[in-house]
Amino acid sequence: MEKDLIEYIAKSLVDNPDAVSVNETEGERGPVLELKVADSDIGKVIGKYGRIAKALRTVLGATVNKDGKRYSLEILD
Repeated sequence: MEKDLIEYIAKSLVDNPDAVSVNETEGERGPVLELKVADSDIGKVIGKYGRIAKALRTVLGATVNKDGKRYSLEILD
């Protein structure tokens, strides 16, 4: 569910929604969602002063997976 949410929001923000991909991996502190977008859209996902990225992380932080762990978000370039 969290993966679909981040993918939906990211596709709504960018000019090239076909290039958006979200992969789920396991990190040191728990599950990690890796967001990858086209190079030309990276600024739209990060936002001015990182506000969009912070908002995405806030939304993701409000969700908890089945095991009670919280997801973290990494934006890959």
